[in-house]
Amino acid sequence: MANKLIIVESPAKASTITKFIGGSVKVMASMGHIRDLPKSKLAVDVENNFEPEYINIRGKADLIKSLKKEANAAKIVYLATDPDREGEAIAWHLAYILNISPESLCRVTFNEITKDAVQESIKHPRAIDKNLFDAQQARRVMDRIVGYKMSPVLWKKVKRGLSAGRVQSVVVRLIVEREEEIEKFIPEEYWNIYASLLAKDAKRPFEARFYGKNDKKIEIKNKEQVDQIINDIKNADFVVTDIKRGQKKRTPAPPFTTSTMQQEASRKLGFSIKKTMSVAQGLYEGVKVPEKGLVGLITYMRTDSTRISDVARAAAKEYIEEKYGKAYYENRFYKTKEGAQDAHEAIRPTYVELTPEKVKESLTNDQYKLYNLIYNRFIASQMSAAEFDTIAINIKANEYNFKANGQSIKFHGFMKLYVETKDEETGEDDELVLPNLEINQILKNEKTETKQSFTEPPARYTEASIVKVLEEKGIGRPSTYAPTISTILDRHYIQKDQKQLIPTELGKIVNKLLIENFEDVVNVAFTANIEEQFDQVAEGKENWKDVISDFYGPFAETVEKVEKELEHVELVDEVSDIPCEKCGRMMVYKYGRYGKFLACPGFPECRNAKPIIETIDIPCPVCGGVVQIKKTKRGRKFYVCENNPGTCQYISWNKPKLGEKWNPQENVAGESEEKVKKTRKKATAKKTTKKKTTKKSSAKKSETKKVTTKKSAKSK
Repeated sequence: MANKLIIVESPAKASTITKFIGGSVKVMASMGHIRDLPKSKLAVDVENNFEPEYINIRGKADLIKSLKKEANAAKIVYLATDPDREGEAIAWHLAYILNISPESLCRVTFNEITKDAVQESIKHPRAIDKNLFDAQQARRVMDRIVGYKMSPVLWKKVKRGLSAGRVQSVVVRLIVEREEEIEKFIPEEYWNIYASLLAKDAKRPFEARFYGKNDKKIEIKNKEQVDQIINDIKNADFVVTDIKRGQKKRTPAPPFTTSTMQQEASRKLGFSIKKTMSVAQGLYEGVKVPEKGLVGLITYMRTDSTRISDVARAAAKEYIEEKYGKAYYENRFYKTKEGAQDAHEAIRPTYVELTPEKVKESLTNDQYKLYNLIYNRFIASQMSAAEFDTIAINIKANEYNFKANGQSIKFHGFMKLYVETKDEETGEDDELVLPNLEINQILKNEKTETKQSFTEPPARYTEASIVKVLEEKGIGRPSTYAPTISTILDRHYIQKDQKQLIPTELGKIVNKLLIENFEDVVNVAFTANIEEQFDQVAEGKENWKDVISDFYGPFAETVEKVEKELEHVELVDEVSDIPCEKCGRMMVYKYGRYGKFLACPGFPECRNAKPIIETIDIPCPVCGGVVQIKKTKRGRKFYVCENNPGTCQYISWNKPKLGEKWNPQENVAGESEEKVKKTRKKATAKKTTKKKTTKKSSAKKSETKKVTTKKSAKSK
């Protein structure tokens, strides 16, 4: 039996830690939470100071039995769950089940799973941090109260099985409100004028953009203004009146926090928030690297901090100076934003010498991509600024001003390795080189072009941009973003169209009902304020039950009022103007997992139901018929002619455009056929393997039977 028992959360982490621990030490995994609130009831005693009623999670009886057995046999038990509030809660529940005093020195934490970090943490165990556990408990209890009290309103007014939540409902609200902004947006016309100017002895012209008149900026709103300006400059000399040369620097972005990693992985790699966290978890817990065995490649991936250790800083310096030269290194410190939890370092590689290329063969494709991103971001954060030479030229044509701006890179600095992306790229970092010009120089106008444009509505949220907004507004915490977005996607309150998050009809209805009945709860200010109170609990400045109590009084009154209003309300379905083709009744609108559909009100006698067909106002590019919008099982949109199948074959992933010819290579069915062929091939291969395996096992069985028969004969 082991003298020491270390309990972590996952088997992967257990395997990595086992490698670093010598002697009679056993490492076991709790497989996440071991106790929780039951799903079948509220499980929070609102009459008795909000005491939670925890139970052992179903299906973990055998695991709990094994943990108890090993804990009883061990002299020392260390609870080494993740170093955050959730990890502290798991440790507290493990202590309860294993009859360990939370005040004893049973808790160990490490920011990175390296030999030094693990061995050092075991030398300095501590008591379980009750404040951190209480902060997690406050969140869990409040979310349970809000979800279990608000959801029945949706059951009464929409359909059973829907859910509301303190954070998820606010996220849905933000996405719905953005969609409403887009729908209400009225585009405004504006124009730009570009002059293609050629300097004497220059090989090619450069572009100058219209600015204004007599050094005052003018917004061109219509074609009449454009025509007037074009007419006024028709025979004008384009004269250089001012040249400003300068320099500018661009500094690197800080190393990753959880939210910046989620945003950048979404923009650069196309990863969902959920996928990013899953891949990062694997990199943190350990990957098998040749000659090193299991190694945790990155530090803990749930952090708000941009701080890095002195050891990591020194390793980065050595690497940069050796690979790029001393001019590329700069010792940088980053200020962690106000209100951030600074318990852990930023996300960085644990071993700088393990470059992405060195470990590439040990990683999956996704792991390599994310590790490469984390590694390069960290190294770049300790590099010199990039330097640019800039030039701004003012040109006059009669009384009108044109401007041209250029820049050329003087020193790449950190940009030699890594450049952060933005949600909306401006192209301002492109290298724009202008010819050498002099004041009063006359330029030849090769041609003048005009461009009509319209202002665009705000962009729909992507996972990256919604995470940025949630962090800015203080809604939830970076560790909660992935499960929150997954939940509202699973509930079909929102859907993803490519990267865009779009509210469904169901999401809009749910949002409207919650705002009408629980405006004080599903608003940004309330949610952000509650997060601050949870932080106060974690710091020991607030009692968690007081936070719940202050919230519950007014909330309970609202719930009671809403329940009274709904007492005599019966859910009445909206009647359509479409008759049921089976029984003649007028069909009604219902809401299912995938949104609105038509159903016969004669259920269960008549079970007829059908989808609502969405169409677009652009005719089929092949036959001129009506184009319908349909979705694959995974929710991806495609466009199909109403006459397909039949007289027309039009079907495409891309929305048709007026006058544009159809490219049959975009045919969805064609791609599906290809997939079907591949699936059949795989199925055939599996069947063949299965047959071979069955034959082998049959042969083994018959051999065993023969041996048994011989033995029986001998014994007789």
